Amino acid sequence: MNTPASTTTALPTQSTLSIDGMSCGHCVKQVTKALSAVPGIEVKSVAIGSAQITVADSAAVTGALASLAEAGYTARAAQSASAPSPVNLPNAGGGCCGGSSASAPGGKTSCCG
Repeated sequence: MNTPASTTTALPTQSTLSIDGMSCGHCVKQVTKALSAVPGIEVKSVAIGSAQITVADSAAVTGALASLAEAGYTARAAQSASAPSPVNLPNAGGGCCGGSSASAPGGKTSCCG
């Protein structure tokens, strides 16, 4: 009698990311775009300040944090003590608008426009 070999496969897990620097709908789109580009990530929802994602493994979470940092946001996994540390790059944490509503040339705010 042949018994199939046992295989262990990591199951995708739900993760919540806390994201600093988001202040508008454009930020939500930028974060969604950054997360969608990371292999092993399925974006469930993105709202100002957080994202719900399904991840294949911890490497995908690390990739998500790095992708968000490159997009200008500081993020951290919120669900466990063993989660990766926040990834900080120079000028990260400002998001698309730098968290500011200061006027830019032409009277527009620096946020998205």
